[in-house]
Amino acid sequence: MTTPNQKRSTRPAATTGLRALPASVWVLGGVSMFMDMSSELVHSLLPVFMATVLGASMITIGLIEGVAEAAAAITKVFSGAISDYLGKRKWLAVLGYGLAAVTKPIFPLATTIGWVFTARFIDRIGKGIRGAPRDALVADITPLELRGAAYGLRQSLDSIGAFIGPLLAIILMVLLANDIRAVLWLAVIPAFIAVALLMFGIHEPETPSAESATRSRLTLTDVKRLPRRYWLIVLLGAVFTLARFSEAFLVLRVQDVGLAISYVPMVLIVMNVVYAATAYPAGVASDRFGHRSLLIVGLIMLVLADLVLAAASSPLPALTGAALWGLHMGLTQGLLAKLVADTAPADLRGTAFGIFNLISGGALLLASVIAGVLWSVIGAPATFVAGAVFAVLATLGLLSYPGKP
Repeated sequence: MTTPNQKRSTRPAATTGLRALPASVWVLGGVSMFMDMSSELVHSLLPVFMATVLGASMITIGLIEGVAEAAAAITKVFSGAISDYLGKRKWLAVLGYGLAAVTKPIFPLATTIGWVFTARFIDRIGKGIRGAPRDALVADITPLELRGAAYGLRQSLDSIGAFIGPLLAIILMVLLANDIRAVLWLAVIPAFIAVALLMFGIHEPETPSAESATRSRLTLTDVKRLPRRYWLIVLLGAVFTLARFSEAFLVLRVQDVGLAISYVPMVLIVMNVVYAATAYPAGVASDRFGHRSLLIVGLIMLVLADLVLAAASSPLPALTGAALWGLHMGLTQGLLAKLVADTAPADLRGTAFGIFNLISGGALLLASVIAGVLWSVIGAPATFVAGAVFAVLATLGLLSYPGKP
């Protein structure tokens, strides 16, 4: 059966670039931008808040970050499968974004680490609910030949929000005399803007009636229809994630090497400026050239980032490492999403993103716990050296694989 995406994919190859992307892709990018503005404003200060105000250890911070991201990953499996079964993506995404928005006030109200853990856990559940349906919706509304550009644009707009959030954190910390709680309250506003934009700015494409008539309850048999190449992408994503633990450790590293608390969010600004600047060009390049070279370059950037962060003894080298980290993210994250979309059957796309994020989330939990333990037992440089080792192993594995990733 010919799907709407297949019909649209007959568009001439010359129709490329930002103007060729559907308006809904831009709106989804805006939704991601505002929510990331809110989330990164919080996350740029939260590790310091946990360590200094609430007295949490590095192991506790690593455990909280890892468990929260793993919860998001597990939830994505179910939300992706449900969106495939219902043939609807938008309102699951609204639920996820809404849940994340209502948790934002909990952070400034927190008086114990348990409050923060609860807020992070619920916030990441919201991320899990929205992630797979949103990523599948991008593929649903975008012609096949423009998917790399679409995922790259969404990642770029997402990263712009992730740049603005920490920038606001710095400005507000200076204006409010380092009152972290007061600054965290301001994160509530863009979160609710994101929810409103998604509710009123996106019109989900209709599911073909023939497809609706033949849809049945999802079973393990459906999962078996996912091709071998898809599972290789899942494995690759997991190894990537083992090499890239929670960004909370970037925030803690710049504080560790002497950056004043008011300017600690600068590390996420630097990272996300580079991320935003490279994600869309990398997405366009993935539509035109081979995937392997971009993935390998991205891994090399991660190795360099980890080594620079391990060796840093002052803020400038640490910020340089953060820039290389952002370059790695820009080169790889949109590309991995494109590879999942390209290798999964259209009717299992939400499930495919859910499984991918589940495995990656488990890897992130493990990576963050390892990072926290190494930091506490050996020291901060050991955390980043371990990340570099995992990145080197991933690079060697990618080089040794004979076929396309």
